[in-house]
Amino acid sequence: MSKTYDLLVVGAGIVGLAHAYAAAKRGLKVVVLERDAACIGASIRNFGFVTVTGQKAGASWARAMRSRQVWADVAPLAGIEVQHRGLYLAAQRPEAQAVLEAFMRTEMAQQCELLSEADASARAPALRLGNGSGQVLYSPHELRVESREAIPLLARWLASTYGVEFRFGESVLALQTPHVQSSRGQYRAERVVVCTGAELHGLFAERWVPHQLRLCQLQMLRVRPEAGFKLPASVMGELSLVRYEGYSELPEAQALRARLQAEEGESLAHGIHLIVVQSADGSLVVGDSHHYGPVLPPFANEAVDDLILRHLREALHLREAQVIERWVGTYPSSATEPCLVESPDALTRAVTISSGTGASTAFGLAEEVFAAW
Repeated sequence: MSKTYDLLVVGAGIVGLAHAYAAAKRGLKVVVLERDAACIGASIRNFGFVTVTGQKAGASWARAMRSRQVWADVAPLAGIEVQHRGLYLAAQRPEAQAVLEAFMRTEMAQQCELLSEADASARAPALRLGNGSGQVLYSPHELRVESREAIPLLARWLASTYGVEFRFGESVLALQTPHVQSSRGQYRAERVVVCTGAELHGLFAERWVPHQLRLCQLQMLRVRPEAGFKLPASVMGELSLVRYEGYSELPEAQALRARLQAEEGESLAHGIHLIVVQSADGSLVVGDSHHYGPVLPPFANEAVDDLILRHLREALHLREAQVIERWVGTYPSSATEPCLVESPDALTRAVTISSGTGASTAFGLAEEVFAAW
């Protein structure tokens, strides 16, 4: 006998959970099917860094602003600790400073500050800055949660507060809304949202072909600093200015890219840009690199980790930096689109975030999907 729901979500990563939340708030009866026994994909392998500043101008930035607000509202209700808030991005090269100055003239710089190195050092002594001639962008918008804890807590809260049902270890084998056949039973759902992330060859695989999606694999580390080390906010480096489109699409970024290509060509070749966040136990989550292809080997490259750690030491005053964990993450990537929403039929949506910004934009995107639906 099949069970009936208003919405069936395929995938319990952050994109699937965001759609479950958007539906549950509307009073819909929701079930989430996840093929693995727990969420173990990209959603728990990232920084837990809700990034607003630097997102692509326009819809992506607006989604990030909205998602940040949803995280701020939901986290305390779900028992999710916000580890720290805000972002520091230091620029010592004149070309990098020009990018930050240009960014400060955009609407996306609201409530952000461009600090002198002296002011930044007073606020964030952990930053390793230059001789006083540089500048530091400070943004108050960013939030950081511990992904591997936040995702299961969010699912638990959706179940207890909104009655969302979860079926872990259950794959969807066939889907023709309203009929869904899983590996364990049959369901009837008035609507279905498929959010299977890096699984590009499963449900509605033909829908992704025209978008020329590929996989992006990143390397990340957890580092143990000396006792008492405190990071007051998330930290990014100059390489981020030629990767995050809110900066890189500014005309001033061209000169910075040329200089970085000459001075940091190896890091650019591996898609490295520095992000550092801190966990409740004091450890630092550090990354990351980006390699692309139709399929990627599951093996981390020690030379890439060494480059990431070198950027870490250049950015922070660290006496110790003991690596205690290493891992890789994989997500779908598009060269042109930050997210994709496909409509196989009037009752079904296939949704993927194709820019590695799931934690930062999923809640906002899910609201857009339901508003348009």
